[in-house]
Amino acid sequence: MQIGSLQVLEFRNYRTLSYRPAPHLNLLTGRNAQGKTNLLEAFGVLLTGRSFRTSRLGDVPRWGSETAMLSGELLRSEGSRTMRRTIQRLPDGRWQAAGETCPWARVIAFGWQDLAILNGAPSARRDFIDGFAARLFPSHLPALLRYRQIVARRNRLLQARGPVARLAPWDEQLATAGIELIDRRRRAVAALHTEMGRVYPLLAGARGEAGARPKVEIAYRTAIGEATEPAALLAAIERVRADELRRGVTLVGPHRDDLAIELDGVDARAFGSRGQQRLLALALRVAEILPVTEAAGTAPVLLLDDALSELDPDVRDNVLREIRAAEQVFLTSPEPLDVPGAARFLVEGGSVIAA
Repeated sequence: MQIGSLQVLEFRNYRTLSYRPAPHLNLLTGRNAQGKTNLLEAFGVLLTGRSFRTSRLGDVPRWGSETAMLSGELLRSEGSRTMRRTIQRLPDGRWQAAGETCPWARVIAFGWQDLAILNGAPSARRDFIDGFAARLFPSHLPALLRYRQIVARRNRLLQARGPVARLAPWDEQLATAGIELIDRRRRAVAALHTEMGRVYPLLAGARGEAGARPKVEIAYRTAIGEATEPAALLAAIERVRADELRRGVTLVGPHRDDLAIELDGVDARAFGSRGQQRLLALALRVAEILPVTEAAGTAPVLLLDDALSELDPDVRDNVLREIRAAEQVFLTSPEPLDVPGAARFLVEGGSVIAA
């Protein structure tokens, strides 16, 4: 899949923009705060209806504007499709997004915030694996929203200190919905683990002791271990019942799980090098490409925001070599880069100029 064109009105620092990218590698350079990241965000919002930078819709329209609009043409071998998105301020002050969806449109975005996958709170890793699972399984995101509603309702009952019997139907719903999420997360992690075994050594280009390739281990951590039935989650809930009643919060379920990431047996959170952390976070995103392509039947668009900074020159070359094999890539950089064959664009003051 490729983005053939993009039209923007009142989006971030773009008052108006009409941009026709190249079909493969697009290099977007320019000084900071000129709109490079905003342009990547516009692609993401067009394809998915959501920003990879913020959950607040009101942050997206240009300052002082009541409406932001995006449209563009998506291309694949079977034909093309026009997409439109609108983000509008309602009379009551709330913001609303509207627009059609495309079942085969996928986008993978990398940015500085992805370092939180390695050194942030467990919630960052859960968000990462849920985002990946949603690109593999379209039903994952609606199921995740239902599960969160169940947890919120159950927490209110716990805080009300009512009869324990009132929790029973919510326990059952949580166990059923929770196992569904855990199953898809496990399958997503398994696919990611397999592909990271190929991707990370190619990007790192380094060998450890006795010439061994660097080895990445990724595992899903849950309170129910390897169990696959709702009964296991119900039993785990029962074990912490007293603590839940005392604290007024649900203590077991996918909302408490975590993702373990190790490099050569060392926990990712213990890495001393920021460059190493950045490369591992980038490798996680690159490792999504093949599983997402196989699941969706079409390749995702890759949005890489300043992905090469803090990387050694040899590693940069490895990264460029790998991403050139992707279908369509948008790579930002604050400085000019020598990338043979890339289409070059200068982003300055909310405009995009062919360089």
